[in-house]
Amino acid sequence: MENLPKKIRSKKLSTRVDLTAMVSVSFLLIIFFMVTIELAKPRVLVLDSPDYGCCDCPRYYSHEGENRSITVMLGENNKLIYYMGLLESPMVSPKEIKYGKDGIRRELLQRKNNLLKYAANGAKLENITVIIKPSKKSNYKNLIDILNEMEIAKISTYAIVPEFTPEESKLLASK
Repeated sequence: MENLPKKIRSKKLSTRVDLTAMVSVSFLLIIFFMVTIELAKPRVLVLDSPDYGCCDCPRYYSHEGENRSITVMLGENNKLIYYMGLLESPMVSPKEIKYGKDGIRRELLQRKNNLLKYAANGAKLENITVIIKPSKKSNYKNLIDILNEMEIAKISTYAIVPEFTPEESKLLASK
């Protein structure tokens, strides 16, 4: 029995796992999900009119939008009609005007300067808004010309709207 080999016992090492990397990854994931949840929340823009006192009082509606909106209608044969404000009660009645520096460009610059003077008196207006309405009978060159006028007059807010109201269609056909 003495010749039997002795059993060699292996030395047991401590099984310690370093979790530093796992903690860092988990914190990064928590921050990522918190940011994505915050950014995914829907944002709401309140478009209510201001309340000026009690419920029985009539509401005050500001006409600042009419001061800064110009509608330009493009018709056939290089016809260009513009008006300022609403067509039902325009601040500048509909006029037929020419393209170029002595026509629509002069009017746009004049309206823009008038608006800037009005804004200097305390109104919260920054620039005019031009609504461009090309008819089906207008040509592509006229649309490019009016877009060039927007660039020259430095009007950054404009929209191209292909729909006409019945009153605008009558106005475009009559003049």
